[in-house]
Amino acid sequence: MYQNKDHTNQRHIVTKSNYIDISDQKSLFKTTKKISNLIKQGDNFLLYGEIGVGKTTFTKFLINHLQSKNNIETTEVLSPTFNILNDYQINDLNIKHYDLYRVKQKEELDNLGIFEEKNSINIIEWPEILKSYNIKFVKLDFSYSNDFKNRNLIISSNYSNNIIDEFK
Repeated sequence: MYQNKDHTNQRHIVTKSNYIDISDQKSLFKTTKKISNLIKQGDNFLLYGEIGVGKTTFTKFLINHLQSKNNIETTEVLSPTFNILNDYQINDLNIKHYDLYRVKQKEELDNLGIFEEKNSINIIEWPEILKSYNIKFVKLDFSYSNDFKNRNLIISSNYSNNIIDEFK
């Protein structure tokens, strides 16, 4: 089972159970709607978790909320596993959705130019290879319960921001 233990220098969202229960899509939908109202240019979201735990569904809901909020027709949001990056332009928001699962060397990251556009919103699945980058980020740690019947989300950050404050 995936468990990311690197939680140094991060502010954790405190909920009654220390987890946001996202076992059903309705709960995940509500969570992404709250985040979509707080997101801003330059935000970096690092999505951790096993395959199938909800990272791409989270991204789909978030992008679709932003599209609806801006009176833009919602689009299909797929995992960029094979092409590594999918771009979404929503009025003045440029969203870059990365899947770094197949990226194995830092040189490949440099060619992607992930953090070159300071106003882009970066949503990054499988960000483990980014450890050498010194960036501000919101970390979303998706996990299964021990019996795999439920899914949970812990949101933390390495800086103070409205998203963390919203879920206290």
